[in-house]
Amino acid sequence: MSKIIEVKVKPNSKQSKVETNEEGTLIAFVKAQPIDGKANAELISLIASHFGLHKRQVSIKTGASGRMKRIELDID
Repeated sequence: MSKIIEVKVKPNSKQSKVETNEEGTLIAFVKAQPIDGKANAELISLIASHFGLHKRQVSIKTGASGRMKRIELDID
């Protein structure tokens, strides 16, 4: 079973963390710069640890080059 979530990403942050804003949107703050996929790789690790999943269970479905991303969580 999989679940799709929308995440707004803020690269170049001072610390890596996941927060929820007033509208219920997940905001992921990542330390990495959006160069050569580094921010996306850190985002996958961050989302996986936030939801208690393995990195292989998290994938970016759309928005790989933008700030708004649709993430698929493969929940067994």
